[in-house]
Amino acid sequence: MNQRKETKLFGELVINKKIVDGLVEMGFEEPTPIQQLAIPHVLAGHDVIGQAQTGTGKTAAFSIPLLEQIDFRKKVLQSLIITPTRELAIQVAEEISKIGRFCRVKVLPIYGGQSIERQIRSLRQGVQVVVGTPGRLLDHLRRHTLKTDQVRLVVLDEADEMLDMGFIEDIEEILKHIPAERQTLLFSATMPAEIVRLAQQYMKNPQYVTVSKSTLTAPQIDQVYYEVPEKHKLEALCRLLDTTDIAQGIVFCRTKRGVDELVAGLQARGYTAAALHGDLSQQQRNNVMRQFRSGEVELLVATDVAARGLDIEGVSHVINYDIPQDPEFYVHRIGRTGRAGRSGVAITIINPREYRQLRLIENITKTRIKRERLPSVADVAERQKEGIKERLLRLMEEGKLGYYRSIVDSLIDEYDPMDIAAAALKLSLDLEPAAEEVSLETASFGNTGAKPGMVRLFLTLGRKEKTSPSEIIKLISEESGVPGEQIGSINIYENFSFVEVPEEWANCVISCLHKQQFKGKRLFVEPAKARR
Repeated sequence: MNQRKETKLFGELVINKKIVDGLVEMGFEEPTPIQQLAIPHVLAGHDVIGQAQTGTGKTAAFSIPLLEQIDFRKKVLQSLIITPTRELAIQVAEEISKIGRFCRVKVLPIYGGQSIERQIRSLRQGVQVVVGTPGRLLDHLRRHTLKTDQVRLVVLDEADEMLDMGFIEDIEEILKHIPAERQTLLFSATMPAEIVRLAQQYMKNPQYVTVSKSTLTAPQIDQVYYEVPEKHKLEALCRLLDTTDIAQGIVFCRTKRGVDELVAGLQARGYTAAALHGDLSQQQRNNVMRQFRSGEVELLVATDVAARGLDIEGVSHVINYDIPQDPEFYVHRIGRTGRAGRSGVAITIINPREYRQLRLIENITKTRIKRERLPSVADVAERQKEGIKERLLRLMEEGKLGYYRSIVDSLIDEYDPMDIAAAALKLSLDLEPAAEEVSLETASFGNTGAKPGMVRLFLTLGRKEKTSPSEIIKLISEESGVPGEQIGSINIYENFSFVEVPEEWANCVISCLHKQQFKGKRLFVEPAKARR
């Protein structure tokens, strides 16, 4: 391992300054619980079993120490990561590249479906980290195009998924090609017996770390969510701000960069918003907090770390602009409102792919987060009218209108009083006419052959699995939260079924059930094709 001169603190971890710079660039402020637990063990040279759900920061938990141990002067393969799917291989490779961008790390994802010749060319040029799927890794090993004699660290990522997909024999075959003097890390959300056997056979005295949380208690406040495509999130937030009475609100983003971009977007649209994150000096932070407490700033946009320890009376709304990766963060965030017996509201904005994370939060906090419909442009305009009427009534009640009455008096004989009042409002408010309606709904499912307002879904469960309609209703209801009575007609065939669900629940059902395990098989769920 090469000697490093410069180190830096990341939370309480002392690691290579260049790696910390990469993490800061990505917007990470401090380690997540799985990172705090796992990284010291890996750096100490131990084998590690990490039990953690997706979305807890486990990729960085092995990527940081992996980069720490690479000799960047050598253009040979030193670390191998095995993943169940091509999507995960690409995602992990990208994350390692970003964390190691200042170290100039050479990472290559290899998976089926991509030209093997191109992969062979890239391997010949020299890579330090390979992230691959079992089948394609074995293919390269058999062709002798993947040289593993210098590999010192192997990571099995989402091991339970690889077991479900029938890859265990392939993994054992790959491990036989890796030098025995190595470190092995295994990450898995669950620990079935076969994974435990694999760990016992191929790992040396592994350290076990887990961050699974049994239950967390969410405060008693109104919790709602809105489903919006990623590209329309800012527009959706603005509509919510325009139609909601927010005395003071805290908006949470996942990264510092996200906070800065959102503050710029809100300020450009005329909202008073200020950023709160780890890059601010204590003086800047104090200044932002003073403006927020005094009401100069209506919205505080913050990261989880920066908002820790905040105690502000009168926060009426907490808005999760980015759904938190950790359910514990969700509880911390929404606890900022509803203080001292006051009522509070927690709003979460999600895209269709984030339903599983939302369900994880619901299950762990034992609460149901209610779905709401986003306000339309017409709703915003109506709200604006109500606000104008209230201001007019206040002014009339105050009186002191003599000067203005004299102007109206000089016009009243020639013009309609209604036109005079309307022109006066236009003059004083200089309002833009209502914008054209832009649909913020997620993409339509088209004609799936369902009744109006419903979507027909194709589901790979059939008579072969002895499936009954009541079982399908129970499965959909438990996994996605759709009330059972809202599920429509169900047709069960030998190898698959068709189920009708309300249109507003369709993305949720697909996201929560697709690729889930049920009765020992992996489910596939997608919108049905229309009947001919």
